[in-house]
Amino acid sequence: MVQPASSNYLKGAVFGLAAVSIWASWSVITRLAVTTSLDAWDIAALRFGVAGLLLSPVLVRQGLARDRLGWLGLAVIIAGLGAPYALVAAGGLHFAPAHDQGALNPGVMPLFVALIAAIVLGEKLSTTRKLGLSLILGGALIIVGWHAAAWNAAWSTSRTFGHALFLFAAFLSACFTVVMWHAKHDPLHAAALVSTGALGLYLPIYLALSGTR
Repeated sequence: MVQPASSNYLKGAVFGLAAVSIWASWSVITRLAVTTSLDAWDIAALRFGVAGLLLSPVLVRQGLARDRLGWLGLAVIIAGLGAPYALVAAGGLHFAPAHDQGALNPGVMPLFVALIAAIVLGEKLSTTRKLGLSLILGGALIIVGWHAAAWNAAWSTSRTFGHALFLFAAFLSACFTVVMWHAKHDPLHAAALVSTGALGLYLPIYLALSGTR
């Protein structure tokens, strides 16, 4: 039975709001962590050490999905939201505040998605989409600039470096999104690939360098 478009739209909106809430909470808590007792390396280990173990049965059951993703697509999604993404995003939060991260990472990510899809997949951008993407970029710049002015924050080199890391994190997550959309891949399986892949590739390096601290 085909569900009406309004029902699908409502479900999509609910999932979107849930994703935004999770992302916002992660940004705030990670900012607290990296400015107190943890660093970006610890955050990535905590994130994927737990998630990789919990989702490993999904990976065992469904495999690596090379028939749909290929080795390149598999590498892109593991890097796009795996340990490289977590390290870059958490590293940026060490140098710049969480509200800047919200504007420049998940906020700008749709802009990178559109650009990658246009360049790599040849998608055409309608006038409406171009306007929407321009508003996203303008809104991100206003948020970052307004907070800096409101709190008299110094525009330091370290803060600028944090912004660059946020934008790079947005690019990585956009690459993940484009590959997922193009492959029409199952979200739970993708989460298992990302988490378990990061667990197997990153955690041994982390433990070898940092021990069990």
